[in-house]
Amino acid sequence: MDMLIISLTIFVLAIFVGVEIINKVPPTLHTPLMSGSNAISGIVVVGAIISAGGGEHTTALSTILGVLAVILASINIFGGFFVTNRMLQMFKKK
Repeated sequence: MDMLIISLTIFVLAIFVGVEIINKVPPTLHTPLMSGSNAISGIVVVGAIISAGGGEHTTALSTILGVLAVILASINIFGGFFVTNRMLQMFKKK
């Protein structure tokens, strides 16, 4: 139970830090930052596949959460690439 409270505390603090960092980013840097976050989402997908993939200590909950994490991180990656591609199209000569 103590580990759960510690984990939830770290999670909530990470949310607050993330929100504060994102709010400090100027609009001109937001899209390049989103492009860089695609790499982080790729790492999340790898971890989620490992979590969902099984092993001797895998439970149904970890499999469900792993599959959900794979789906959400994949949506984030494809959306980020779509936005980046759209932004780059604005700078091409017509």
